[in-house]
Amino acid sequence: MSVVTTVLNPPKNAILKPDDARAVARFFQALADPTRVRMLKALAEGEWCVSDLTEALGMDQPAVSHQLKYLREMNVVRWKKHGRHVYYTLGDPHLRDILISSIAHLECD
Repeated sequence: MSVVTTVLNPPKNAILKPDDARAVARFFQALADPTRVRMLKALAEGEWCVSDLTEALGMDQPAVSHQLKYLREMNVVRWKKHGRHVYYTLGDPHLRDILISSIAHLECD
C-alpha cells in the first residue's frame, strides 16, 4: 500500500471510539494542573507521605490532600496508610514514562 493510498484511505481503527477518547482525555486531565504535575513528578521518583509532600510543595495540607484525592479518584496514584501517615505512589509505571518523556521533550526546546 502506498503512502498516498494510506492517507486517502486511513484504516478504520485510526479513529478512537467515543468511550476510549473520553478515557484518554480523562487520563490527561491529571496532567492539566501544574500542582498535580509537580506532585506526580515527585511521586515518579518514589513514595511520599502527605506531610513531606506538603512541605516540599510549600502548600497547606488540605490543598495537597484535595489534589491527591482527585488523583486517587482517577486511579493515577495508589496509597497506603501506616499509623497516622498516608503514603502515595504512582498507580501506573506508564504514567511515569509519559511524565518523564514530556519533561525531557520540553527541556529540549
